Amino acid sequence: METKPLLTGSTGQRSADYGFCSGNPPKARRLSYSASGHSCYVDWEDEGLPIQQAVVFIEDAIQYRSINHRVDSRSLWLYRWYYSRIYQWGLGTVIALILVLAFIERPSSLTASSDLRYKEPHWEPACGLTESIEMVCFLVFALDLTLKGYLIGWDEFRKNKWLIGYMVVLAGSLIDWTLSLSMVCEEHFRIRRLIRPFFLLQNSSLMKKTLKCIKRTLPEIASVILLLALHLCLFAMFGMLLFTRGEDPAKNEEWRVYFRNFPQSLTSLLVLLTTANNPDVMIPAYSLNRAYSIFFILFSGFGTYFLMNLLTAIIYNQFRGYLLMSIQTSILRRRLGIRAAFEVLSCPAQGTSRSEDDVASVKVETVLQVMTLVQTKSYYRQAIVAKVRQLPAGDIQREAFQMLFDELDTDRIKEHPPLPEYSSTFMQRLQFIFSHYYVTVAGNIIALVNIVCICVVLLVESEKPLSERNDYAFEVINCFFIVVYLLEMVLKMLAFGVRGYISYKNNIFDGLMTIILLALQISIFATYKVSYPHWLSLWELVRLVNMLIIFRFLRVIPNIKLTALVASTLVDLVKNLRAFAGILVVVYYMFAVLGIWLFQGVIPAPGNMSLTTTNFSIECGTYEQLGYWPNNFDDFASTLVLLYNIMVVNNWQVFLDVYARFTGSGWSKLYFVAWWLTSSVMWVNLFVALILENFIYKWDHTSSASEMESTRLQTTVQLMFREHIQEPTEEELMCQLCQHPHLNLNQ
Repeated sequence: METKPLLTGSTGQRSADYGFCSGNPPKARRLSYSASGHSCYVDWEDEGLPIQQAVVFIEDAIQYRSINHRVDSRSLWLYRWYYSRIYQWGLGTVIALILVLAFIERPSSLTASSDLRYKEPHWEPACGLTESIEMVCFLVFALDLTLKGYLIGWDEFRKNKWLIGYMVVLAGSLIDWTLSLSMVCEEHFRIRRLIRPFFLLQNSSLMKKTLKCIKRTLPEIASVILLLALHLCLFAMFGMLLFTRGEDPAKNEEWRVYFRNFPQSLTSLLVLLTTANNPDVMIPAYSLNRAYSIFFILFSGFGTYFLMNLLTAIIYNQFRGYLLMSIQTSILRRRLGIRAAFEVLSCPAQGTSRSEDDVASVKVETVLQVMTLVQTKSYYRQAIVAKVRQLPAGDIQREAFQMLFDELDTDRIKEHPPLPEYSSTFMQRLQFIFSHYYVTVAGNIIALVNIVCICVVLLVESEKPLSERNDYAFEVINCFFIVVYLLEMVLKMLAFGVRGYISYKNNIFDGLMTIILLALQISIFATYKVSYPHWLSLWELVRLVNMLIIFRFLRVIPNIKLTALVASTLVDLVKNLRAFAGILVVVYYMFAVLGIWLFQGVIPAPGNMSLTTTNFSIECGTYEQLGYWPNNFDDFASTLVLLYNIMVVNNWQVFLDVYARFTGSGWSKLYFVAWWLTSSVMWVNLFVALILENFIYKWDHTSSASEMESTRLQTTVQLMFREHIQEPTEEELMCQLCQHPHLNLNQ
C-alpha cells in the first residue's frame, strides 16, 4: 500500500517570490500553533506535543509525505494510526476485494473453461450477496474519506480534486448500488463497476503522478498520432486506387480481401502497421507482380519503423522529465519535513523567550528521544542515532540537524557476519577452501552438468511412450546430484557459519531448493517401497524433481556480470513498477467492463459441430477456423485474456473481423483500436522507458565489480536521478512552512 501524501500538489508549489512570504525575507522566526498568530510560545496542554509533532514530521519526510495536516495531539495520534501498516494493508485488502468482485458478479467467471463449445452455464450469485460485500467496502471507503478530510481540514479538502472525485465516485456508487437492489439485481449495466478502479488510483500518489505524466505527454503523442492517421489515410486511398476491382477474378483477390472499401483498407493497413498480418496482406498482389511489394515496404518502413519508434522516443523523453520533476518534489517534501521537525523542537518552552540574536538549536537528548519513537527501518534509525552520538554534547544547530538525515538518501550495504574461528588445522583448511569464490564457480559447473544430463535423458526418452521410459536412470542421476548439493550446503555452512551462510541470498536460494529436493527424493523412496496405489506416478515425481533442479540452475545468474546486470534491472523494475502496474490494472479493468457491456454474447456457440467440420466449412484465417472460441467477452476473466491477446497484437485482426461481422457494424473496431493505442502504444512504451532508464543507469555505474555490488544494493529511482536534483533553498523551505494550513510561522 502506498504511504504517500494526502495532498499531491500542495508542497510542490512555489510562491511568486520564490520562497519569500509576504514579500519579505525570513528573519528571526517565531512559532505559533494557533490561528490567531500569537508569539513564538508553544501553547500545548501536553508538554510532549513538540516531540509528537517532530516524530510525525520526520516520518512524513521518510515516506515523502506532505506535512499539510493537523498537528494537535489527538490528530497526530489519528494520523499515525491512519498510516500504520495495519490500516493501510486493511484498506488495500478492501480495494482488492471490491475489484475482485468482477470475477463473481454476473456474468461470473467461475467456470472451468471459457470455450464457447464446452463452457457450462455461469454460476449466478444470489441477489444481495455481492451487494452486501460492496456495502461493507463502501463503508470502509466512507471512513477513509472522512479521516482524510478531517486530517487535512476542510480548506485543503475542497482544493484537492482527487478527494472531491473520491466523494463523487463514492456517492455515485451508492446510488447505483441502491438502483441495483431496487431492480432485484436484473440490471444489465452497473455503472459502479466501471468507476471502481478510481478507489485504487486515489489511494496511490505514484499512480496519480503517472497519470499526470501521461496527461502532459498527450499533446506530443497526439501530434505523432495525427501524423500516423494521415499516413494511414493517404496509403489507404492510394491502395484503393492501386488495387481496384478488375474484370479478371484472379486479379481481384487483393481488392476483395483487403482494399474493398475505405474502412476495410484502413483496417488492413492499421494491422500491417503492427506487422500482425505481414506478409499475408501483400501476397495476392505480390504473386501477380513483384513491384507491388514497394507499396507495402514503403508503408511499413515509414509507419512501423519511423513513426512508431518516434512515439517511443517522445514517451521516453517526457517520462524522464516527469520522473525528474517527481523526484525533485519528493526531495523537497523530505527536506521540508525535516525542517519542520527542527522548528517545532527548537521553539522555546512557555514562559521563556529567545532574542533575535539567539541561534535556533535542538538538544542532543531531544533528538535521541525523537528517534526512539520514529517508525522506520532499523538500520536508518541506528545510522542516525550513531551520527547523533558522535556530535559533542549540547545543542544541534539547523545545518547539523539536517545533515543527520542524509542517511535517509542512502540504502544499506549489507555486511556479512565474520567467519567462525576454528582451532583445528583441518577445519581451518576446510574453511579456507569452501569459503573461496571458486567453490561457487565449481557449484555452478556441477549444476550445468546436471542440466546437461537431464537434457540428454529427455532427448533419448522423448519419443518413447510412458510405459517404456526408464525412470530409474533419472532417479540415479538425481540422487547423485542431490547428494552433491547437500554436501556443498553443509560444507558452506561449516565454512561461513549458519548466520554467515544465510546472509547471502544465493545461499538461501540454494539451501531451500536442496532441502526441497531432498524431501522429494526421500518421499519417492518411502512411497514406492509399498504396493498401495499412489496419487502420483514415479514419472510425475521425477519430473517435479527435474523441474526444481532446472529452477535451481538460476543460481548462476549473479555470477555472470552482464546477466547479473540484467537480472538486477528486472528486480529494480519490480520495485519501481508499482505505479505502472496499477495503471495497467485500471486500464484493463475499465476496458474489460466496457467490452462486456458491448460484446457479451455477441458470438454464438457453434453448437454440436465438430472442430474438423468447422475448419473445413469456413474461410481460412478466421476466428472459427483458428479455433479462438475461448477468446470472448462473455465473462470478466475471459475478457482480460482477450485484451492481453490483443495487446500482444499477434493475429489481432481476427478479433477485429469477427466482432465486426457478428455486431453488423464496423464501429466495433474503434473499441479494439482504442485498446491497442492505450495498452500497446502508451503503456508498453512507458514500460520500455522505465527499462531504458534503469539499464542505462546501471550500465554507467558498473565499471568494477565493487561498484556493481553497490549498484545492485542501492539503485532506486531517487538515486538514479540524484545528480540532477537541486536541493531546495532556505527561502523555499521557509515559504512552504509559512503556507502550512495548521502550523504558522510568524515573522
